Amino acid sequence: MQFRVARHINQLKEIKDFYIKVLNFEILGEFQNHNGYDGIFIGKPDLSWHLEFTTTHENIDHHFDEDDCLVFYPTTQQEYDEIIERLELHHIKPIKSKNPYWNDNGISFLDPDGFVVIVSSIRIK
Repeated sequence: MQFRVARHINQLKEIKDFYIKVLNFEILGEFQNHNGYDGIFIGKPDLSWHLEFTTTHENIDHHFDEDDCLVFYPTTQQEYDEIIERLELHHIKPIKSKNPYWNDNGISFLDPDGFVVIVSSIRIK
């Protein structure tokens, strides 16, 4: 089974840059003007999941809470360290998580649409 997380957003270019340049994902596909929607699929080719981000002419008013987040687990220390370096390079500041578990076991920050993203080192081998 494959898994996709789909989210309608306001800032497609900024989201694309963020997930590629900061989290080191790749564009797996993209489309334009599909019944008024533009979108991208982002992930890694060898994984069974990916993220889909779509946009239209409408302005999206998201209603999420601080516990709605995407959590990523790098599997090597080098991968984790490189993400932290890219966060600093792009001047992305960590935030305090509402859930104290993530303050102890990860670094939290916001993507360009204001959603919480967490990178955790707890699964490094």
